Amino acid sequence: MTRRSIEVEGLHHSGNPIPAASRVDRLVVTGGVYGLDPATGEVAEDAGDQVRLTFWHLDRILAAAGARFDDVAKLTFYVKTKELRPAINELWLTHFPDPSSRPARHMLVYDDLPGNILVQCEAIAMVPDNA
Repeated sequence: MTRRSIEVEGLHHSGNPIPAASRVDRLVVTGGVYGLDPATGEVAEDAGDQVRLTFWHLDRILAAAGARFDDVAKLTFYVKTKELRPAINELWLTHFPDPSSRPARHMLVYDDLPGNILVQCEAIAMVPDNA
């Protein structure tokens, strides 16, 4: 068994020594992925932008680990309000258009997200054999 930390430029955990994800053999598990704006280094103010940036960062993390959205088995979303569901669903359908091949998903309303983070997700993926 081998484990390695996965990092992507411009995404951090407020100075804490936590990688964006960890890859153990073919398994990839992310930490909290959120809508950090790479242009400002701050969390995006707009909820829709936070959702968009969350998916964008997740794509970058998966790529750095040798995976893609097709390799995701489950996504868990933590949101400050359930009104974010339509914005999440829009990008969900963009990245997972085939209803017969979507990962599991769970959304929890969680009021204790840090700062002005409105949405955060965690992913579990399995890297293909050849990656």
